[in-house]
Amino acid sequence: MDHQLQKIVQPLLSWYDANARVLPWRDNPTPYRVWVSEIMLQQTRVEAVKPYFERFTSELPTVAALAAAPEEQLMKLWEGLGYYSRARNLQKAARAVVEQYGGVLPEQPEELLLLPGIGEYTAGAVASIAYGKPAPAVDGNVLRVLSRVTASREPIGDLAVKRGFADRLREIYPAGRAGAFTQSLMELGAIVCVPNAAPKCEECPLSALCAAHAQGIEPELPVKAEKKKRTVEEKTVFLILCGEKAALRKRPEMGLLAGLWEFPNTPGRLSPQQAADWLKTLGVSPVKTERLPASKHIFTHREWHMTNYLVTAESTALDGASPDSGLVWADREELAQTYTLPTAFQGCLRQFLSRS
Repeated sequence: MDHQLQKIVQPLLSWYDANARVLPWRDNPTPYRVWVSEIMLQQTRVEAVKPYFERFTSELPTVAALAAAPEEQLMKLWEGLGYYSRARNLQKAARAVVEQYGGVLPEQPEELLLLPGIGEYTAGAVASIAYGKPAPAVDGNVLRVLSRVTASREPIGDLAVKRGFADRLREIYPAGRAGAFTQSLMELGAIVCVPNAAPKCEECPLSALCAAHAQGIEPELPVKAEKKKRTVEEKTVFLILCGEKAALRKRPEMGLLAGLWEFPNTPGRLSPQQAADWLKTLGVSPVKTERLPASKHIFTHREWHMTNYLVTAESTALDGASPDSGLVWADREELAQTYTLPTAFQGCLRQFLSRS
């Protein structure tokens, strides 16, 4: 038994019982709902996820419904959440669950780990919250709490450190309250034992047990590896309009934002003359071209710095364009209901939707 961590169990559960936030996925925490919420919450804020979760589970309320959903519907429901491979892996896993488990997610973490897109954290969350298994779910919030409680200076990005904490937690899971204990650790890290120099120690149920608090070193923990600098990529994006329609093309099926739709764009920061020359390669005959405000979009490991042009085209006919140019023309309704555009292009989309 881990006596140091054993002491946190009851204070943490009592605090959680009194202070847990009301969140949509905590109402009726079925395995499916827990799973969908945990995938959505990866690298995404709780407040941003709430409306997506409600809409997603309303339209696709079961594993079978997700497995059978057309890709266009799935991507549209995910539009704006980012990290679109999460949605594709959700559907791949749903299809595997239908084929192999009769549409019911397995209970054991070891089986959950065999499904696409499910790692150790998500497997632990589903197994403990939905099925009551003593299965730790160790994410950044949990690692921060445990690093401070134990005054650990081991780098939390190290997989061995993460698994070491998971092993210690596994020993102390309270019988009958596995899901509450998992969520109490997540919750404390999310709203009290917060990052950087801002932990709310005066509100923390573990302050009297916290080694970092006793030593006054909370802001120094947890120890993280230095972040790599993001790569900056210059792009020129074209909002090409003809009447009530805008030109779109589909991104490649592999790589960043795979298979989503985008406004035509090209690498580099093009001058007006270069932009006109590039439009000729698309077969577009501009009546008018004007600059739009520049924009920027940040991904995990790269940034797009975008020069944007608004182009009024003479016709939707593409003069001399290569057959594989891939351009399609979409009106407002089609953009709202059919085509999924990543957040990176939402600035241009707003320009289009705001035009009378």
